[in-house]
Amino acid sequence: MTLSATEIERFRACLLLWFDAHKRDLPWRRTRDPFAIWISEIMLQQTRVAAVIPYYERFLNRFPNFEELATAPEPELLAYWSGLGYYYRARNLQLAARRMRDAGMFPASYAEIRRLPGVGDYTAAAVASIGFNLPHAVLDGNVFRVLSRIFDDRTDIAGGHGRKHFSALAHRLLDREKPGTFNQALMELGATICLPKKPHCLLCPVSSVCRARSTGKQDVLPVKITAQKSLEEERVVFWIEDRGRVLAWQRPSTSRLMPGFWELPEPTQLPEVSTGSSWGSFRHGITFHKYRFDVIEAAAPAQLGPCKWIAIENLTAIPASTVFKKASRVVAKSRAAS
Repeated sequence: MTLSATEIERFRACLLLWFDAHKRDLPWRRTRDPFAIWISEIMLQQTRVAAVIPYYERFLNRFPNFEELATAPEPELLAYWSGLGYYYRARNLQLAARRMRDAGMFPASYAEIRRLPGVGDYTAAAVASIGFNLPHAVLDGNVFRVLSRIFDDRTDIAGGHGRKHFSALAHRLLDREKPGTFNQALMELGATICLPKKPHCLLCPVSSVCRARSTGKQDVLPVKITAQKSLEEERVVFWIEDRGRVLAWQRPSTSRLMPGFWELPEPTQLPEVSTGSSWGSFRHGITFHKYRFDVIEAAAPAQLGPCKWIAIENLTAIPASTVFKKASRVVAKSRAAS
C-alpha cells in the first residue's frame, strides 16, 4: 500500500513532534561532532544501547578525536574495547582514524564516509545525516519493522531485493530538511514503540497513517523468511592460579578471531592438565552460538605449552576476552561465597 503526499507530511510532522517530547537522553545525542557520532554507531552495531553507554563515554574520554585514536597502541585500544565484542570493529576504527589523520579531517560526504573501513550503508547514512545534516535515509532492523507496518508491506526483509525495496520507501519518507533528526526519530519509534512483539500502537504518534494497524496485521510484520537456529555447545576453561598469577594464552596477530586477546586455556592448549573441582559455570553467546563454559580448577602442568603467567591484578589493563573476564568473576564469586 502507498501513502499520499498529505499522509507523508503528517507522518513526518507527528513523528518529529513525538521525538522531541519523548526521545531517550543518550550521550551521543548531545553532540553534533561526527567523530563522536561515528564512534557510537560503530559501537551500536550488534550491541544493545544500554551496554554501549558506559563504553562510549569511557572510550571518548581516552580517545576524544581521530588523532588520539590513530596513535593509540593496539593493546590499549583493545583493552578499552574489551567487553563490546566483535573486536575487528576496534581495529577498523583505528584504520579509519589513521586515514583521517593523513587527510587532516573527518570525511564530510556520504561517499567518503562509506569508504571508511568497517562502514556500511547504514552507518554512512547515520553519520552523514546526523553529523552533517545530509539527506540520506537509514535502514536498520527498527526501520525495516516500522516501514513494513506503515505500508503494510510483506516484502521479505532478509533478501537483497527487500533491502532495495525498503531503502526506496525510507528515502521517500525522509524529511530532507531535518534528515538527522528524522532518522533518529524513526529508529527511536522502532526501538521503543513499534516493537517486534506487542507493539504499543495506542501510544504510537503515527498510528493514524499505519496501514498494518488499520487492518490488524501489525503483529505479523515484518516478513523475514530466512531464520537460523542457535547452535549450543558446552566447553571447559581451566583456572590455574599461582601466587597472584593466572595461566593464560594470547591469540596470535594472524588469528581470524580476536587477534591479540588473552584467553584462559582449554583442553586444546593443555590436553594433559590435572583437574580439580569446578568453580562454577556461565553462559556466553556469539551470534548464533550459545556456549556454556565450566570453569575448572587445575594444577600447573610441567609444560606450559602456549600459556604464560599473567598477574591477576593486571587483567583490566590487557585485552582479555569476555570469556576470560566472565570466568574470573565466577571464581571471585565462588570464593566470596565460601
